[in-house]
Amino acid sequence: MSTKDEKNLTQVIEKISKMQEPQRAVMQRVHDIIMAAAPTLKPRIWYGMPAYAKTASTPALVTLRNDERMNLAITEKAAFRPAGGVNGTLMPAAWYFETVDDETEKLIAGIVRSVVD
Repeated sequence: MSTKDEKNLTQVIEKISKMQEPQRAVMQRVHDIIMAAAPTLKPRIWYGMPAYAKTASTPALVTLRNDERMNLAITEKAAFRPAGGVNGTLMPAAWYFETVDDETEKLIAGIVRSVVD
């Protein structure tokens, strides 16, 4: 019998595998980036889409969506920090993407790490 974490991971992989190309490949890459950047996060389905939380039964901190556009979002359950600089007190919470290049991969990894640090 699988653990809850294993079942949740399987559900996330299945959800991604059912997406249409080229989004499927991009979402799989982003899933891999998230898992490498924050291996302590637990994948799970949150409101029908892949998400990542501190435990299998706590609210998601990071979500992936594939609606009209793919996006990475930090949920309201994560600790937010004001952006500072020219963005002042705005708190970034979502990023849309169509592809993931090496620079975007680094940015995604940094965003995810900021949620668990």
